[in-house]
Amino acid sequence: LAEARRGAGRGHGSVFGMILGTGVGGGLVLAGHVVTGAGGYAGEWGHGPVVQHPALACGCGQVGCLDTVGGARGLERLALALEARVMTSEAIVQGWRDGEVVAGRVVAEWLALIAGQLAMLVNVLGVTAVPVGGGLANAVELIAALDAAVRARILRKTTAALVVPAVLGPDAGLIGAAEAAHDQA
Repeated sequence: LAEARRGAGRGHGSVFGMILGTGVGGGLVLAGHVVTGAGGYAGEWGHGPVVQHPALACGCGQVGCLDTVGGARGLERLALALEARVMTSEAIVQGWRDGEVVAGRVVAEWLALIAGQLAMLVNVLGVTAVPVGGGLANAVELIAALDAAVRARILRKTTAALVVPAVLGPDAGLIGAAEAAHDQA
């Protein structure tokens, strides 16, 4: 809510806020209001069996959730599953920046897995901004590569950035809570 109203999604009518941290999470804001959905799970795009390879067990009890490969720990799992290498997410991203082959293959697979699912969400929801928070959002080049990969896969072609780093940082939750409380008053 904070990023939609006061941050990277400001001025957009439909925003999908995405977290790429330890795992994968998200939230949907339409017409300036959070969509909660049944059980409060709207926007939770990290769970559901969508990843065929590597199909890893998820903490939610399913196998093949995007959450298993999408966040920082997911990058590390991909390196292990695809390249039999134990690497930190920081080393993978830095290796990719430096042109290292193994890290490049891991990031390419990560981009393919994440961008395809995110493009589907953009097409279904019609969002015009996807602010990204969480630890991986600090890798600006990685988010720019994800943006390009998503825009190459969506039906509505645009040259404007769609997937962008969030700007409110760790205070976003507090700002969003204050916004929500204000709405209730």
